[in-house]
Amino acid sequence: MPRILVSDKLAEEGLALLRQYPDIELTVKTGLDEDALAAEIGHYDGLIIRSGSKVTAKVLAKSGKLRAIARAGVGVDNVDLKAATDRGVLVMNTPDANTLSTAEHTIALLCALSRHVVAACQSLRAGQWERNKFTGVQLAGKTLGIIGLGRVGKAVAARALGLQMQVIGYDPFVTATELLDGQVKVVKSVDELLAAADYITLHTPKTAQTANILNAEALAKCRKGVRIINCARGGLVDEAALAEAIKAGHVAGAAFDVFPSEPPPADNPLLALPQVVVTPHLGASTTEAQLAVSVEACEAMIAYLARGQVSNAVNLGPIKLDLSTRGKQFADLAERMGGLVAPLAVGGVKRIEVTVQSEQLSGVAGTLARLLAVALLRPHRDTPVNVVNIAQILDQYGIAVSETTRSAGAGGESAQPDRLDAVITCGDGRKLTVAGTVLADGLPRIREINGYSMDMVPAASMVLLFNQDKPGVIGMVGNAFGKHNVNIADMTISGRAGRAIMVLRVDGEPAAALLKELADAKPVIEEVHLVALPPAPKPLG
Repeated sequence: MPRILVSDKLAEEGLALLRQYPDIELTVKTGLDEDALAAEIGHYDGLIIRSGSKVTAKVLAKSGKLRAIARAGVGVDNVDLKAATDRGVLVMNTPDANTLSTAEHTIALLCALSRHVVAACQSLRAGQWERNKFTGVQLAGKTLGIIGLGRVGKAVAARALGLQMQVIGYDPFVTATELLDGQVKVVKSVDELLAAADYITLHTPKTAQTANILNAEALAKCRKGVRIINCARGGLVDEAALAEAIKAGHVAGAAFDVFPSEPPPADNPLLALPQVVVTPHLGASTTEAQLAVSVEACEAMIAYLARGQVSNAVNLGPIKLDLSTRGKQFADLAERMGGLVAPLAVGGVKRIEVTVQSEQLSGVAGTLARLLAVALLRPHRDTPVNVVNIAQILDQYGIAVSETTRSAGAGGESAQPDRLDAVITCGDGRKLTVAGTVLADGLPRIREINGYSMDMVPAASMVLLFNQDKPGVIGMVGNAFGKHNVNIADMTISGRAGRAIMVLRVDGEPAAALLKELADAKPVIEEVHLVALPPAPKPLG
C-alpha cells in the first residue's frame, strides 16, 4: 500500500481525492522543519508539497522508500533537484493549474503601477484628495516586453493585447519569430527587448542563466521611464540595482510579487520606495488556482504511484514518457530485454547500442535505450536505478549510450516488422546481443539472444540455461524441475555449433536448491540464471 505524506496545506478537494483510494495511506503533517521532514520522509512513497516545505539535500539524504515529490504549483526552488535525481526521486509540478491566476495578477500589478492605485488609496484613506499628484500613464499603445514565453508569458501577452498594448517577447527556447497569430514579435536577444520596452515583465524560472538577468548593466540599457514587473521568481532582478535606478529616475517604478527571501527582510531596498508596488506572493492565490494546483498535484501522485504514469516531471532528463500506444509497447519491450540479459552482464557494462527499425517509432530511440539501461543495470546496484537517475548513473560510470533509428525495409530489404536490437559491450570486452519485437497481438517477443534465434514472450519468472547441445539435456532439466515441483509454463530452445540456450518461463520462483542442482550439472549445464520480469500484458483482441 503506497503511503503519501502531505506536508503543506492543500485544498480539501485534493485531500478528498487521495482519500477516495483505499489502497493509499494518507498522512497530513504540516509545518515540519528540515530536521522533522528528514525524519519523516523515508517512511513514505510520495510527498506532496507547496512552497512551505524545504526538501533539501539533508532531507533527501534520508529519502528511504520515497519515489516521488509532487509540487502543487510551478516553481520547484524549494526542492533540491540534483539530490532528488541522484536518489531516483521523481519531481513533478503543476504548471498549468495557476497559469491564469498568475497572468491576471501580472496584469493587475501592471495597471496598479501605471495608475498609482496603491499610493492613491493610502492617500485618500489618510484624508487627502490629491488628484494631481497621482496622474498616471495609459497602457494602450505602450510596448510590453515579456522575458519568458512559456504558459504564463503567453497568457500575459494575450491579456496585454486586449489592453491594446504592443507586445514583444524573448525566450531562448522559442524558435518562432511571431506568436499569437503574429500579434507578438519574438526578438532575438534580451538587449533588443530592453531597448524597445516601456514595461518589462518576467516569466522565466530562476536558473544560473536567469539569476539577476535584470542587473545594473541591463537596467542601464532600458528606456528611461521603464517599469518592471516580476511575478515569476525572486532573484531574477538585482533589487539593489533596481532601487538605485528608480532613485535616479531612470526606472519609473516596479511591481514585485516575489522576492529572493520570503517574506523579504525589512531592509529590502524596494520596500521603502513609493514608486514600488509589492504583494506577498499572491500570483497563485485565487480560490480557483488553489483548488486546481492541489487537485492536479494529487492526481499526478496517484497516477505515478498507482499506474506508473508520469505527468509534468521536471527531472526526467532525456527520457520521454508521453508515448504513443506503439511507443509504450516498445518501451515495455525495452525494459524486458534489459532485464532478461542483465544476469549476463557480470563484467560490468561499458557501452549500450540500440537500433530501432520502425516507421512509427521515430524520435523514441533515446528513450528506449535508457529504459533498457535501467533494467540492465538495476540488478547490479544496491541503490535505486530508475528513469529519474539513469542519465546520472550512465554518466557517473562512463557508460556510453548510442541509438539509431532506421525505417523498416531500409537498405533495399523487404519490409520487416518493427524491431528493437541492442548490443551491450561488457567491461571484460564481451558483447551481449538481444533483439525483440511486438506483433499485432501486442505481446512482447524476444527474437534473439547472443545470436540464438527464438520466439518467446519474456514475462514473469524465467530461467536462462546455457548448455551443451546433446541428447538427454532437455530430459535432465525437465526431471530436475519436476523433482522440485516447479511447473514449466513455456520452454524455448535454440542451438548452434554444439551449444544451446534454454529459456524457461515457470510458475512461481524456483527454489535455490533447484538452481544449485542445475548449476552443479557441469559441464553439460554451463550457466544458470534466474530472471524476474513483469507479468505478460494481455493480448490485444
